[in-house]
Amino acid sequence: MPATDIVNQGLATFSDYSYRTALVLYLVAMMVHLGEYATARVAAVAVPAGAPAAPPPAAPASDEEPLGRSRAERFGRVAVALTVLGAVLHAASLVLRGAAVYRIPWGNMYEFMSAICLVAVVGWLVVLSRSARSAGPSAAHSAPGLRRIGAFVLLPVVVLMFLAGTVLYADAAPVMPALRSYWLAVHVTTASLSSGLFLISGVASVLFLVRRNPDVTGLVALLPSRDTLDRVAYRTTVIAFPIWTFAVMTGAIWAEAAWGRYWGWDPKETVAFVAWVVYAGYLHARATAGWRSGGAAWVNVFGFVVMLFNLFFVNLVTAGYHSYAGVS
Repeated sequence: MPATDIVNQGLATFSDYSYRTALVLYLVAMMVHLGEYATARVAAVAVPAGAPAAPPPAAPASDEEPLGRSRAERFGRVAVALTVLGAVLHAASLVLRGAAVYRIPWGNMYEFMSAICLVAVVGWLVVLSRSARSAGPSAAHSAPGLRRIGAFVLLPVVVLMFLAGTVLYADAAPVMPALRSYWLAVHVTTASLSSGLFLISGVASVLFLVRRNPDVTGLVALLPSRDTLDRVAYRTTVIAFPIWTFAVMTGAIWAEAAWGRYWGWDPKETVAFVAWVVYAGYLHARATAGWRSGGAAWVNVFGFVVMLFNLFFVNLVTAGYHSYAGVS
């Protein structure tokens, strides 16, 4: 897409509408997920203590929908449907923004954060879809299901999108000359992909630490098992880490082309490297005996905190070569 100073204000307006609608849908989906939690909790409390659990209904012999779904199950399915619809509109907002400014639509903090959140939502839907397929027809009656952490994935997404659409919002406009490079598409795209996946991994590790006590009760007991949460965190990091490595490498190559040096210990470069070291440490700790029960999860959560620090403090507070937030 060639660089140009022309802006299509009509497409930019529709992009903003799509973004805000997606944010509302994510918020409603999160609330419906919480409704799933509440109804599942009520159903669990309704079973007398010590009473034998009722056997799950038999799976249907055909591919037809199972009969007599619980209210929690219906809440969960509606929440996922709303999330999918929100993701479609979210993607449309980025496509329309790119068409409006005739460039890759992540040239400032508003666009970059929007892209990260979209990757997180789509990544979560992919994880959920793969989990449902691997579980088979009885997945709807397994307790607790992976779908129930959807509210916790959507919470940071809603917060980040709200901040991006208010405090960090930037009107559709051409990027500054320093960013008019094909490296914007390569470097920032890979940074967005990895950051969005790290968000899913961070949420899973936080819930793993909450769930680490095997004798938990109440709402915490409705979370997926510790093994499931650990598996989600590990697999998403395994995919995100090499992408983040590539993002750091392409950033160094772009820096040499733009500033005549590969590495200058700019605040953004330094924190990006720290994040790389932390996530490498997490993958090593995850494979080390004695760390898998909790130590590795703490390292992963720290990595997520470093990523948030890099996203907000380094971009908005510190001064350096990477001061392209687009916030006045």
